Amino acid sequence: MPSLAMGNGIFVSSLVIFLIAIIAWRLLFNRLAYSSQLEERVLIVGGGTIARMVARQIQHQHDFGYRVVGFITDHDGGQGVLNPGTLGAPDDIPHIVRDYDVDRIVVGLSDRRGRLPIAELLQAKLSGVYVEDATTTYERLTGKILIDDLKPSWLIFSDGFTVSRSTRFLKRAIDLALAAIVFVLAAPFTLLTALAVYLDSDGPVLYCQERVGEHGRTFTVYKFRSMRVDAEKAGTPMWATDKDNRVTRVGRFIRMTRLDELPQLWNVIRGDMSFVGPRPERPYFVEQLAKEIPYYQQRHAVKPGLTGWAQVKYQYGSTVEDAMEKLRYDLYYIKHLSIALDLSIVFDTVKVILFGKGAK
Repeated sequence: MPSLAMGNGIFVSSLVIFLIAIIAWRLLFNRLAYSSQLEERVLIVGGGTIARMVARQIQHQHDFGYRVVGFITDHDGGQGVLNPGTLGAPDDIPHIVRDYDVDRIVVGLSDRRGRLPIAELLQAKLSGVYVEDATTTYERLTGKILIDDLKPSWLIFSDGFTVSRSTRFLKRAIDLALAAIVFVLAAPFTLLTALAVYLDSDGPVLYCQERVGEHGRTFTVYKFRSMRVDAEKAGTPMWATDKDNRVTRVGRFIRMTRLDELPQLWNVIRGDMSFVGPRPERPYFVEQLAKEIPYYQQRHAVKPGLTGWAQVKYQYGSTVEDAMEKLRYDLYYIKHLSIALDLSIVFDTVKVILFGKGAK
């Protein structure tokens, strides 16, 4: 196509122009994003743990252009020194909104019975100020749901947590397509992994384990064995830990590269699992965690996945605290489940695998 031929030096000059343009755009964007003229001024009602947590998140994360102007607390609402400070009591909300030009009010009261300033908040809302629950703010800022003080009513009445039949059908179709593509592309790695596991240590190549799936139903998950046969000789299930001495030499490599997960493609094809979803846990741990973590059973509302929102956002967990943090991400995924979110998680998973993030 001679008419499309580029002259000498066009590529180099275009590269220089684009490089300068991109840097200039980023500098302009950062200046606008952090401009005080465009920021939203946030007033937080409450001074307890939840209110402080949201305030710290806003102060550490500037992507949304929020700035906390202060707190509203009653006589016993504040606990210690608040930063940036208490501006007044609930009765003072109307004039504080005017004096500080408040754009958004975040309600972070743990116990609202008899303490929620309904009249003042309603007046602020009718005057054009956004009024929202601290859980909603935290969710938008972090990509996870705050379960520490989560009310069942918030789960019931909030948007999300519903998946249409068309989305379920399309998700299943994508699961089968991705499983087939990965199975074909990874066939050489699957054979080499199986051979390496066989030669490295005594015992079966595949490891079968019972896991909890959608709606609490159990199923058998398949993985390449990465630990010694006597890894749980005491009979009690154990989480994997950093530098776990039960992991074999080959096992450490295939866990780092996620090659041990390849047999789970069969679980996806069978319909036990999806390509994206909360990671399935063993019944023993589910029973223990459900007693200690509120709403833990709600993660079984969808099919478990080979990868998930928690896996690309958080490290491998081996404690109750880790399980709680991952549940926050899992509930966010269940609430916002969509094909677009699934595809973004798949792309992020590639980065996680390439850099060996979170493997144990």
